[in-house]
Amino acid sequence: MTLAELLPSLGCAVADRLDPAEWPPGTRIGRDGELLFAGAPVTELAARFGTPAYLLDEAHVRRQARAYREALPEAEVAFAGKALCTRSVLRWVAEEGLSLDTCSGGEIAVARAAGFPASRILLHGNVKTSEDLKTALGYGVGRIVLDSLDEIEQLGALAHGRQEVLIRVVPGVDGGTHAAITTGTEGQKFGFSLLPRVTDNLDRAVAAVLAQPSLRLTGLHCHLGSEVSRVDAYERAARRMVEALAHVRETYGLELTHLDLGGGHAVDFDLAGYARRLRVALGYECSVRDFPMPRLTVEPGRAIVARAGITVYRVCAVKRGSRTFVAVDGGMSDNPRPALYGARYTARLANRYSRAERQPMMVVGRHCEAGDVLAHDVPLPADVRPGDLIAVPGTGAYHHSLASNYNQVGRPPLVGVRDGVASLLVRRETEEDLLARDVG
Repeated sequence: MTLAELLPSLGCAVADRLDPAEWPPGTRIGRDGELLFAGAPVTELAARFGTPAYLLDEAHVRRQARAYREALPEAEVAFAGKALCTRSVLRWVAEEGLSLDTCSGGEIAVARAAGFPASRILLHGNVKTSEDLKTALGYGVGRIVLDSLDEIEQLGALAHGRQEVLIRVVPGVDGGTHAAITTGTEGQKFGFSLLPRVTDNLDRAVAAVLAQPSLRLTGLHCHLGSEVSRVDAYERAARRMVEALAHVRETYGLELTHLDLGGGHAVDFDLAGYARRLRVALGYECSVRDFPMPRLTVEPGRAIVARAGITVYRVCAVKRGSRTFVAVDGGMSDNPRPALYGARYTARLANRYSRAERQPMMVVGRHCEAGDVLAHDVPLPADVRPGDLIAVPGTGAYHHSLASNYNQVGRPPLVGVRDGVASLLVRRETEEDLLARDVG
C-alpha cells in the first residue's frame, strides 16, 4: 500500500501536481486549486473571453525561439508558420530574430500584415497555386522551395529577375512517426527522389531549374515529418543531403550554398544533442567530400509553440455508466488531432480544488462523431460537474491552425497571456461570421 493510499488527501495533492513535461513552465495551481496560466487565473480568462478558448504563454514562445538561436547560432532558424500563424505570434518570433517558413499565399498575407521582413520568408509545400506564387513574388519572399517539375516551369514563367530557389529532396529517411505525418520517405507526395530511376528525381529538377533564366538555384531542402524525436534520423538526413550537394557539384559544376533540413521536431526534442550531433555529421561529410560547409536552415514549429498553449473548456454534461464521459463545449472542431493521428492528451480540473477520488474519464466533444474524443481515460475527480472548467495542455501547435466549423460551430479565440496580462490575439468566430460567407 502506498502513502497516497493511506492518506487520501495526500493522494489528491499528488494528483494535482502539474507535470512540467506537459504544462508551460508559467502554469501554477493556486491555493484554492484554481489553475493560474502565465500569472492569470483561468477562471477570470474564461469569464472574460468565454469557452472554449486557446490560451498562449507569450514568454514561453519567446524562450523557445531564443533557445533555438542559442543552440544553433550558426544556423538560420525559420519558424514553421503552419503550426500557428497569426500576426501577433509572427511578430514575436520576428522580434526574436527568427525567419519564417510559409506554405501558402494566405500565410504570406498574414506575415505581410505583421510586417515580417520578406527577405526572411521561405515558401514551400507540394502544391503552390499560381496565386500563391504571385503573392510570394509580389512581396519579394527570400526563397521558394520547389517541389515538382510543373512548379519549376510555372515559377520560371512568373518570376522576374532572379528568384532564389531551393529544391526539395526526399532523403529516404524514416523519422519513426505516424504514417500520416511522415514526409521523408519514398512513395509520398513531397519532393524529388534521390533514386536515379525515378522520373521526378533530383537530376531532372536541377536541369529544369538551370533551364529557367529567372531562377537562381542556391540549395537543397528536406523534411522528415512531424513529431520526430530521434536525433539520429536528422543525422542520417544531413549526411545524405551533403552527398546530394556534392553530387550536384560533380554533375553540374554548381556549388550550392544552402541546406535546409526542415523541422518536425517533437515537443520534448533534445535540442542540445541535435545541435551537437548535427555539427559533427555535417562537418565530417563536408570534410570527406571537400565541400564547404553550407548555410544551414532549420524549421521548428511545434517545438516552439505547442507547450506554450492550453485550451480551456466548460463541462456541459457528465454521463456515468460502464465509462464516465465528461462532455465539454468544444471538441474535434478545435482539436482534430486525436481523430486524425490518434494524438493523446491529458486534462485536469481548472477552476477548483477537489478532494474527491480520481477516476479515469473520457473527455469528449460536442460534435456528431463517435471519434470526437479529446482525452482518453484521464484521472479527474469523481465530483466533476457541469459548469466546471477543464484545461487541456499542449495545444499551442496545430489547433488554431487546423480548427474547422464542423456542425457550424465558431472557432475559439486565441488569447495571449504574459505576466498576468491577457490580450486577445484572434477573436472568437461568431454566427454572423459563418453567415457572411453563405451568400446563396
